[in-house]
Amino acid sequence: MENIKLHDKKFSLYMSNIEIKDIISKIADEINCSNISAPIFMPILNGSFLFAADLIRKIDICNSEVSFIKVASYEGTHSSGNVKKIIGVNKNIQNRNIIIIEDIIDTGNTINSIVNFLRNENVSSIKIVTLLFKPDVYKKKIKINYIGKSIENKFVVGYGLDYNEIGRNLPHIYKLKE
Repeated sequence: MENIKLHDKKFSLYMSNIEIKDIISKIADEINCSNISAPIFMPILNGSFLFAADLIRKIDICNSEVSFIKVASYEGTHSSGNVKKIIGVNKNIQNRNIIIIEDIIDTGNTINSIVNFLRNENVSSIKIVTLLFKPDVYKKKIKINYIGKSIENKFVVGYGLDYNEIGRNLPHIYKLKE
């Protein structure tokens, strides 16, 4: 599908599932070639669940674990700027290597809150991987270690990303038509 409509908005195809798979393979190769020992992959729900599943299946690092965290900062098509931790880490992560998996990073408010939380837990290291990154609106100093694709500041849906809770199931990524 080249164009779709979700609620009251129209979207056009932005990234095909083939491009997404190529990006995931590139990121997985980078992580597999790193020297990260026994990481805990920490996907951020809800948006990163598809990306995380596809990425983690390509990771060949032994002794890796997965632990989800859920936060919310979007209302409609804009970030609210307020991060609410809904589900946290339920295990001791002290002295562990953490790899945060995010679907998209724009302002950086969510990542900043999560990194601050993890630093208070005295983890050994924190790496951040994101499928999509909006450098024009990123406001934080935290390094993003693995970036799938930098994109313009456009609202996107599909492949885990939603517009008011719909569109996550789409296999491609679509951008809002203006």
